[in-house]
Amino acid sequence: MATKLDYYDLLGVPRNASPEEIKKAFRRLAMKHHPDRNREPGAEERFKEINEAYEVLADPQKRSVYDRFGHAGMESPFARGFDGFDLGGFGDIFDAFFGGTASRRRRQPQRGPDLRLELTLTFEEAVFGCEKEIEVPRHEPCSVCKGLGAAPGSEPEKCSACGGSGEVRRVQRSIFGQFINVATCDRCGGEGRVITHPCRHCRGSGREKKPRKLQIRVPAGVDSGSQMRLTGEGEMGSYGGARGNLYVAFSVLDHPLFERDGDSVIYSLNINVAQAALGDEVQIPTLNGERPLKIPAGTQSDHLFVLRKQGVPHVRGDGRGDMIVRVRVVTPTHLNEEQKRLLTQLKDSLGEDGSAKDGRGLIGKIKNGLG
Repeated sequence: MATKLDYYDLLGVPRNASPEEIKKAFRRLAMKHHPDRNREPGAEERFKEINEAYEVLADPQKRSVYDRFGHAGMESPFARGFDGFDLGGFGDIFDAFFGGTASRRRRQPQRGPDLRLELTLTFEEAVFGCEKEIEVPRHEPCSVCKGLGAAPGSEPEKCSACGGSGEVRRVQRSIFGQFINVATCDRCGGEGRVITHPCRHCRGSGREKKPRKLQIRVPAGVDSGSQMRLTGEGEMGSYGGARGNLYVAFSVLDHPLFERDGDSVIYSLNINVAQAALGDEVQIPTLNGERPLKIPAGTQSDHLFVLRKQGVPHVRGDGRGDMIVRVRVVTPTHLNEEQKRLLTQLKDSLGEDGSAKDGRGLIGKIKNGLG
């Protein structure tokens, strides 16, 4: 018969090791030699020896007997009398590998899910900001059972299968020793209670879908893709957990006159060749109403005029973007006989490079003819 190794040597700790040192050594060795992790020959047998050593040294009474009588003391009926249905070494393995039971995690307060709502705005509403009423489709505690899930006049009862703990423990024995299997109670789903008379209104869920209306202030300067967070206005939590958040995502409609580039507003201004050549003063629309714009003589197509601080307000901070006026010189496509005659004279009076020979008075006539 093979001689058993000393339990302290098996765990690699001195005989005066503290319970915490013994526990730490066991976890390290158990992780190393566990059959699911270590496929080397002899690992399974080594794991069984480590577990046996820990079961003895982790129990103060068993350790005392072992320190006095060695392995012979552990074979006595006195030592065997200490065996009970506890987690022993495998409870520590379970914690090391899985971090505790599922039902313990489930029954902790859990924050509710976040919700997302899309809100469409007109161009002006996005630029200047506005007040909007929104309707959030979310759940509220049942108005009949007040969130209990039980019919009025009744209450949830303690689960008889788990005694209200939400967990069931089953002792299993294998070649590795004794296991305590801790699982979520099938009958109550980890709640620790069962509803024998569910509320008819919510069918025992304890909540009902009830849209909530909110009045929100949309800040000036938002754009498509911007979003606003409303803390605590999302879906309700479970086990007393806080509500999630509501995110309002904005979508902005196009404007018939303006384009937007960040905080800048772009306006395309069409002028005729006479206005471009002679210059002019025109009225243009802006975000704040019409205003005059002077077109210098000789303005070319695609020239940009920048009107400072006439654009979109900055959504964060003070100030505004700019308004950019892009000039497009429009070539006429339908001319009457007088306009054709005037343009023919203009063509004859200009050089091949477009410079004027002697067009005094002629441009004015063309401007009046095209006007």
